[in-house]
Amino acid sequence: MTSSPESREAADALLDARLRGLHREVLEQPVPPVLLEAAQRAQAMQQRAAQGRQWLGMAAGVLLAFGLGWLSHAVLPGVGGSGALARGGVEHEFVRQASFAYAVYQPEKRHPVEVLASEQEHLVQWLSKRLGRPLKIPDLEPQGFALVGGRLLPGDSGARAQFMFQNTGGQRITLYLGALEQAVGPAALQATQFRFEADGPVPSFYWAEQGFGYALSGPVDRPTLMALARSVYGQLNRD
Repeated sequence: MTSSPESREAADALLDARLRGLHREVLEQPVPPVLLEAAQRAQAMQQRAAQGRQWLGMAAGVLLAFGLGWLSHAVLPGVGGSGALARGGVEHEFVRQASFAYAVYQPEKRHPVEVLASEQEHLVQWLSKRLGRPLKIPDLEPQGFALVGGRLLPGDSGARAQFMFQNTGGQRITLYLGALEQAVGPAALQATQFRFEADGPVPSFYWAEQGFGYALSGPVDRPTLMALARSVYGQLNRD
């Protein structure tokens, strides 16, 4: 005679109850510390493995981005063969570097510059020697910005200089300058360029003259930055 499903379920329940009763003392005991430690180690290893896979994916993405950027910088400018296109790329990269240099050093409280304004004569002589031409620091105090100081920075085609200015409200602007790449030909870099560029952490006004680039950068409105840039340009070209 075969048993019904109801009788089998009842028999299973009775067996389960008897087993629980037989080992009740064991079930009610706390988990041994050794087992807890082993379980925690296993969980930690799983988490580290998951984080490792995540970091590997992020690293691969960063490497891919840098690789594409390097290829676009090293290969794409040579495709066109147009002096105007090459010049635009050089100028655009120059302004981007000026904007990012501002973003790096502007937040500094104790070391925003290498040489302070109190040593302005030494600052001018040092940076003039490193950039290979006589430099002048514009006076922007009539516009409310006093000189903080300056520093030496690397560039694509040699040394670059950065002068920092600050107003009474703590707002800072920087003048970034240096030689442009000569691959586009010196004749293409003689004419002065004067334009607004917003590609980067902060906007900039940029111009170039006789193979030298200048970028005034800061988080001010466009008319204010334009007026400051015109003042800088006028002072630097004053005999």
